[in-house]
Amino acid sequence: MEIKFFESLSKNYLELLNDKEDYNVIINVGESPDTKIFQAHSTILKYRSSYLRNELDKINKNSDNIKIINLKHVSIQLFEIIIKYIYGVISLDNLDSSFIFELMIMSNNFLLEELAKYFENHLIKTKASWLRLRFAHVYKASIQNNNLQDLHNWCNNIIAKYPDKVFDTEDFISLPESALVSLIRRDDLQMDEGKIWKYVITWGIAQNPSLPSNSEDWSNENFQSLKTTLINCLPFIRYFQISNDDIIDNVQPYQRILEKTLWNDILKRLANSDKQISSIILPPRKILIQTLPTRTTGIFSKVISETHAAEIASWIDKKSYIYFTINNPYEFNLILRGSRDGFAPEAFWNLCNNQKNTVVVIKVKNTDEI
Repeated sequence: MEIKFFESLSKNYLELLNDKEDYNVIINVGESPDTKIFQAHSTILKYRSSYLRNELDKINKNSDNIKIINLKHVSIQLFEIIIKYIYGVISLDNLDSSFIFELMIMSNNFLLEELAKYFENHLIKTKASWLRLRFAHVYKASIQNNNLQDLHNWCNNIIAKYPDKVFDTEDFISLPESALVSLIRRDDLQMDEGKIWKYVITWGIAQNPSLPSNSEDWSNENFQSLKTTLINCLPFIRYFQISNDDIIDNVQPYQRILEKTLWNDILKRLANSDKQISSIILPPRKILIQTLPTRTTGIFSKVISETHAAEIASWIDKKSYIYFTINNPYEFNLILRGSRDGFAPEAFWNLCNNQKNTVVVIKVKNTDEI
């Protein structure tokens, strides 16, 4: 039977990191005047991080037989956690969510897949509300770091429910093609197909700034440029779910980017919805049907949003998914607000005592933590 003593091994490795003898690598972290020197061992660095292996392979030893790595762009506080992981042990005690998020990004940059994946899962499972509050920043990071696939999928699940978070932003036209394709290929994207078509065209035109502003002035080469740009997007449009008006107003002007057979089939269906066609018909998107009446109450909280309330409702029902705001089975009514009713214990007691089915939400002062 094989017995592994990882705890003592990690302890010994940390002692080695703190030992000022027998090191053969110096790592200078930060920029003057805020810098720190770390002494390390090339063998450990190489086998724990392929990024550091590549850096070491590019560096010659100095006269003292030492290799020196300069990491000016790296935070000292973040690197202290990274180097401790490389030598075996880290602790997340007293680390706030933003610091852990930056640790995840740095772990990914250092090609520490195991550590990056740990932070990624930790944030998704325990800090989902924090991620939502900074969604634009989180989503951007997820598409800039290809290895953070779980985080990217988490973001896409939210965008599928609330497409405006991305499609109606100024940054939409800057989306990488792969990010756009990953969204429009989803069957559960909650958006009218005609709008999806218009957004895809807008994105494609933005990638070709030399195109004339008026499509009526376009040459065949101009349409071919747009078609080439959208070659990976066009197969995921549900053309036969687009309304007749949108076909005439928004698809027809760009018909030349479509295959002739497809466009002819669209016209056939436009004239007769029962007409047999040869083009592939993708299934309609699974658009959520609103099952609850629209709430007429005003903003019920200054701390959480309707989206947060829907998430809390999913916790109450022990769901593995998160409710939409429009199918939240619970209506939250504000009983106490600290800024209105005071923070004294007696205020809480007087207003909340004997109240059933209550949820207490607290925001940490001077932070975004809820």
